[in-house]
Amino acid sequence: MHALSLRHSHDRAIFDLAVPALAGLAAGPLVTLVDTAFVGQLGPVALGALGINASLFSMTFVIFNFLAYGTTPRVGRALGEGDRAEAGRVVLRALVLALGAGAVALAALQLLARPLLALMGAGERLMEPALTYLRIRACAGPAVLLITAGNGAFRGYQDTRTPMAITVGFNLINLVLDPLLIFGLGWGLAGAALATAGAQWTGALIFWWLLLNTRREALGIPHTWPSLRSLWPFLKIGRDLFLRTAALIGTMTLATAVAARIGVTAVAAHQVAAQLWLFLALVVDALAVAGQALVSKHVGRGDVAAARSVGNRLLVWGLVVGCGLGVGFALLQPVLPAFFTEDPATIALVLTVFPFVAALQPLNGLVFVADGLYMGAERFGYLAKAMLASTAVAAAVLLLTRPLGWGLAGVWWGLTALMLVRAGTLAVPYVRRRVFAPVAS
Repeated sequence: MHALSLRHSHDRAIFDLAVPALAGLAAGPLVTLVDTAFVGQLGPVALGALGINASLFSMTFVIFNFLAYGTTPRVGRALGEGDRAEAGRVVLRALVLALGAGAVALAALQLLARPLLALMGAGERLMEPALTYLRIRACAGPAVLLITAGNGAFRGYQDTRTPMAITVGFNLINLVLDPLLIFGLGWGLAGAALATAGAQWTGALIFWWLLLNTRREALGIPHTWPSLRSLWPFLKIGRDLFLRTAALIGTMTLATAVAARIGVTAVAAHQVAAQLWLFLALVVDALAVAGQALVSKHVGRGDVAAARSVGNRLLVWGLVVGCGLGVGFALLQPVLPAFFTEDPATIALVLTVFPFVAALQPLNGLVFVADGLYMGAERFGYLAKAMLASTAVAAAVLLLTRPLGWGLAGVWWGLTALMLVRAGTLAVPYVRRRVFAPVAS
């Protein structure tokens, strides 16, 4: 009953981490949003080239999210165990992997630029402008991964304010550089790519300077480079998180593909509903970040009771926030779709699946927070297996949608199945108290 009270001893720690984390998480997508706002003034070709690249970069770099999700709990656990030196070694390993993986991603994007853009659907009109943007923006590959690792490191140290300040800062740089380079110097789409790459490298260098210079001693980060063998635990986490993330993205991609085969209006309506659904995940993801940091600290101390107590409280907040978002969606249903499209047929179809978007919010709140708790307890292997099981059920529903004539509602029943199975697979070990037992390094 204590977890259900209006005030709780864990609330201050949760919101001290979650509120700045929310600002940082929201600031990230603003880079693409700001680019879209300015590039949109150059015409549909430039905007189409930007859209293709945005999707390509998103899919390319999401596989490296283990640099954040793996760093936070390992740093937090080391601090909980009182081993600041190990926390510092974890950070250094993450930074080394970020540089290496970023260099590989940069080389791959440059060498495979044309075939990748063709695979993404860039036709004759879009290929050259998209290629120009990609070649410039890919140069920020190492910077993107250094920022990812830096975020994970500071979260592990229970500090979400520093990454928030850096993320907001380089978004402001992008906001200033975009109009200057796109219109002031007349560089167009290339100017947008340079603005984004310059802003991201600025953020990456600030993270590097703080972690390896001004705060190095305080954070316990060593001067010696890590051995290749010591990087294996991160690569194992990367494998598990890749499976989890690939399964999730695959389900969302299949849902879009099924909607596209139903019809043009259906896929347009699905895109509006799905973007609203995914955008609100940012709010709950901030609570998941707090869960990763706080649970890992308590697990490191061997205090399973405290880990479970903060986990219970975070789940309550996830449910509360999810219910609030659901009610807000329901109230805004008559007006919200019109912000995204003026087509009456698309709006009408969006309204048919809007109840799914609203009704799923409380369930999303529980699932996304639980995901963060499992990451804080370093149960990455289980998360991968649970996501694969959830994907299998959702894919079965999605693949039956067209043959059985379920329409766009069938697509959203598939996404509902995904979230229900995720909730069940995460709930069973949690209820049986199997999540927060110490994990071998």
